[in-house]
Amino acid sequence: MCGFVGIIGVERASAALSMALQALQHRGQDACGMATVEQGRFHVHKDLGLVINVFSEQTLASLRGTAGLGHTRYPTVGTGVREDAQPFYTRRPGVVMAHNGNVTNVDELERLLLTRGIHVQSRCDVEPILLVFAEALAERRASGHTAEDVVYAVREVYRLVRGAYSCVAICEVDGKETLVSFRDPHGIRPGSYGRSESGGWIAASESVVMDALGFSVIGDLPAGAAVLMRPNEEAIILPIEADTPRPCVFERIYFARPDSLMADGRVASTRWALGKRLGEEWMAKGLEADVVVPVPDTSRTAAQAMAEVLGLPYREGFIKNRYSGRTFIMPDAAARQAAHRLKLNPIPEIFEGKRVILVDDSIVRGTTVRRLADLAHMTRPAAVHMAVYSPPVKHPCYYGIDMPSKKELVAAKLPEEAWAEAFGVDSVTFLSLDGLRQTMGGSICMACFDGDYVVPVSSGEVAAIVMDRRGA
Repeated sequence: MCGFVGIIGVERASAALSMALQALQHRGQDACGMATVEQGRFHVHKDLGLVINVFSEQTLASLRGTAGLGHTRYPTVGTGVREDAQPFYTRRPGVVMAHNGNVTNVDELERLLLTRGIHVQSRCDVEPILLVFAEALAERRASGHTAEDVVYAVREVYRLVRGAYSCVAICEVDGKETLVSFRDPHGIRPGSYGRSESGGWIAASESVVMDALGFSVIGDLPAGAAVLMRPNEEAIILPIEADTPRPCVFERIYFARPDSLMADGRVASTRWALGKRLGEEWMAKGLEADVVVPVPDTSRTAAQAMAEVLGLPYREGFIKNRYSGRTFIMPDAAARQAAHRLKLNPIPEIFEGKRVILVDDSIVRGTTVRRLADLAHMTRPAAVHMAVYSPPVKHPCYYGIDMPSKKELVAAKLPEEAWAEAFGVDSVTFLSLDGLRQTMGGSICMACFDGDYVVPVSSGEVAAIVMDRRGA
């Protein structure tokens, strides 16, 4: 999962992008990058590490211009190397681009581009998107590209690139420096856009970026369309190939910040509704408890809702080390396990002698839940129940979430009756698939839970994704 932001029409783009990327740091801690545009020239800086460590005041000063892109990354394609950090740019024609998502047919695209004499230099899947887009623009004309050319180029991306992607780019369109954004036809990965009082525009993975910079949120970037944004002009929305929107439900459950606003409402409101439904389903099982404790941080809202439904006290039972990072997006198992030892510490008085419900957002590999159970049992509770406000993750995600193999998914490896013993708890309650569907309403992508893939993925593509993720 990654975070992107594009901005145009501000006095100093690099300073605004730096603030925006800090608001998106939760979406990727592996690497970050920034590119600004000044009179047709690209200034680029990217490296491994956190935003505050990669961008010094001197670096930001060198990134001149009133338009630019920023990106925070953790790799689901490629490895954690500087060369795979975004944004990417091409000189012919001049385009700079960043994205969030996962392209499932990268190898096929590389072979296609090679037949056209174009060499892909990285393992980051935004590069083939950029090259397909740029090649299509060049096919229309060498320079002086128009909005119609952008439509043609994005349509070519939709035709050739499979997977899930939200993209942001800067190039010259109709003789003007233009911020261009587009999402895949199903809108699987998120994206929103907004405007400042001074006439500037912004597009980003989450609306919290706009809150941080004082932009007004207009709404979600439309799926299957390109949006052209220029300073002091109205945005131009160009429908291209819209399909039924199928936004990723895991964004709402885990990745997005609770204060983010998406098409279906505030993320915090969604988590409240999921926690409420989980409480109803837990109550129907006839189980009893004394206190509800969230696993910080994403589970707090759902745990509060569950406690309200059950009529139980809600208590903060774990203190989180704010400097340990998000373990789910750490690059390997060893790093995740080490981080768990630093991440949480229980408050014994909350647990001792009580029947405790631990509320978590999801169980993927099982590393976190086992560690939580161990920590809880150190405080001598009467019972520990695990409640999860999502269904069991039984299927890999090929659209940008780091779950590429069934071998890594604990719920796919163990029968339901073995979960409690394996996790070291007295009971495990997952939100049901029906509960998730009814709570979310509408059309969503929940392939990691039900195996219904919005964009089909061939066995060859699956093998390539798994091999690439292992660094083979």
